[in-house]
Amino acid sequence: MAPKTASKKTGSRKPASASRKAATLANMETLDRSKTAKPKLSAKAAGLTQLGREAKAPAEPEAAVLETAPNPQAGALYVARFTAPEFTSLCPVTGQPDFAHLVIDYVPGKLIVESKSFKLFLTSFRNHGAFHEDCTVYIAKRIVAAAKPKWLRIAGYWYPRGGIPIDVFYQTGEPPKGVWLPDTGVAPFRGRG
Repeated sequence: MAPKTASKKTGSRKPASASRKAATLANMETLDRSKTAKPKLSAKAAGLTQLGREAKAPAEPEAAVLETAPNPQAGALYVARFTAPEFTSLCPVTGQPDFAHLVIDYVPGKLIVESKSFKLFLTSFRNHGAFHEDCTVYIAKRIVAAAKPKWLRIAGYWYPRGGIPIDVFYQTGEPPKGVWLPDTGVAPFRGRG
């Protein structure tokens, strides 16, 4: 038997078994996606008035419309997190700006909070005078009223004014059993040390 000679063609060629395996995997991925793929819902069909449209920031938080959408994973127990590291409001007494890093975790029920409306809601605080405690708890209560989550917590890490940082924490009760709650990831204020 004569030894096999190398092909004169350059370039690599996958063995037949490798290309069959790749084709099978591609077909399986397509099938998996088709089983879980849901029809895309337009903003209009979901009843959203701000997403996909020009929307101006409300003048005050009470005027903000916090919109929701159907939870695409309503049967799953999971945490959704909003982080707003540049939240601003005004001191109700001096009119000076106050800054906070907000971390909001919630376990959605049938609805999720639509993020554009949420950003506009947070922006509405920029010219709003309220104490740190009021802003933090008010944000939580608005989310609860709009989305009716199974559970919610908010951590408001306010930057110091007058030498005192004020951190405000609020939650709606005990978190659902079995839900994974990561740390907020924000260190308490330590000053210059």
